[in-house]
Amino acid sequence: MDNETKLKIEERIVTMLKTVYDPEIPVNVYDLGLIYKIDLQADGELVIDMTLTAPNCPAADFIMEDIRQKVESVEGVTSAQVNLVFEPEWDKDMMTEEAKLELGFL
Repeated sequence: MDNETKLKIEERIVTMLKTVYDPEIPVNVYDLGLIYKIDLQADGELVIDMTLTAPNCPAADFIMEDIRQKVESVEGVTSAQVNLVFEPEWDKDMMTEEAKLELGFL
């Protein structure tokens, strides 16, 4: 896959990630800054590193499975692995300006 194709697929992946929400927060996981890495290989295998707003998040399994299913539906992605990481630790400064505004942090 060439760089232009890879970039277009990665854009669709980000668009799809913006449809995934923590059930307790009205902002998507991408704008919350929970996605640390999107690594798309030439063969379509995708690895995503993500974190949670809190290590003991009760919706962790639901969110990770929602992400996996949605990104695997993106044309060009053959499989997806979602890794949960806690380094670096998430904080509100990782959110987009829109997310901060939505949650009243601005």
